[in-house]
Amino acid sequence: MTRAAVPASAGLQALVDTERLRRWMDQRGIGHGELTRCQLLAGGTQNILLRFERGGQCYVLRRPPAHPRPESNAAMLREARVLGALAGSGVPHAGLVAACDDTEVLGTAFFLMRAVEGFNAGTSGLPALHASRRDMRRRMGLAMAEAAATLGSLDPDALGLQDFGRPQGFLQRQVDRWGRQLDSYAQHAAWPGPAGLPAIAPIAQWLRSHQPADTAPGILHGDFHLSNVMFRHDSAELAAVVDWEMSTVGDPLVDLGTLLATWPRPDGAHHITNNIAPWEGFALEHELVAHYALHSPRDLSALRWYAVLACYKLAVVLEGTHARACAGLAPAATGDRLHQAACGLLLRATEWIER
Repeated sequence: MTRAAVPASAGLQALVDTERLRRWMDQRGIGHGELTRCQLLAGGTQNILLRFERGGQCYVLRRPPAHPRPESNAAMLREARVLGALAGSGVPHAGLVAACDDTEVLGTAFFLMRAVEGFNAGTSGLPALHASRRDMRRRMGLAMAEAAATLGSLDPDALGLQDFGRPQGFLQRQVDRWGRQLDSYAQHAAWPGPAGLPAIAPIAQWLRSHQPADTAPGILHGDFHLSNVMFRHDSAELAAVVDWEMSTVGDPLVDLGTLLATWPRPDGAHHITNNIAPWEGFALEHELVAHYALHSPRDLSALRWYAVLACYKLAVVLEGTHARACAGLAPAATGDRLHQAACGLLLRATEWIER
């Protein structure tokens, strides 16, 4: 899994005790010899990623951040569980090697996975090969739609994930769940409140009044966008979908909605930032939808609702950083930038509602 590599430093041992990790691997017969070429990987979430080699094999360790949240260990083990379940499924992912729920080993839960050779276009841009070929850029988007469709077509029960989520009433819970999160920002006294977010209340009401009927449950990634996939260096195909910590069993069309909500416009404009250039040649929104439909039997007639929901959810999440920045708990410049991004998402949702 080759995201941007951060050279190992004296701080590495404080994050991952490599000697204790080596002994844990010895006990489970995972490789042999010393851990070499240790590198912290950047470009993901706050979770810590350590890439290293042992016995000629390359591994990546994933563990919670240095200051874990109360739910971090459970989230780590859920992510490991879904990676293990996806083995042989046709969904590109990093292969699970082993997971550890014993926090005495490294201080938190963690898991090991096989390293994936690829690049993250959302964070590092395009390498020369992909930047030079329009056909490869178009295929990159189609490969994402295909992976989302393949994931959504899997039977959770057959993969042992029958208790992985609460699919009954999944859609019905969404608006209230994110509405409560928005309301919680009122704890930050300097936050101006939802009045600074364009049309957020009418959008929530539209979502409630146009909610589609529940469909057959499936697996969803939960945060499916360009910065959470890796592409192969030698082709436009996916090397892996990464960062599965928000995965669950519910309505898989939520992933397609998230892909549309985060997909740059035809001119490359993006609600946060778009490091991918050239953007010309990438598939358009309707082409992503059409390709998903080719690989999924699901009814897409209410797809606009899922795209609007994704905009609403992401706007609420981004506004949280703005609220914390208003209270001096996050950089002001970051808070302002993400507030503008949240506003852009809500305007995009309004366009879809009015279209």
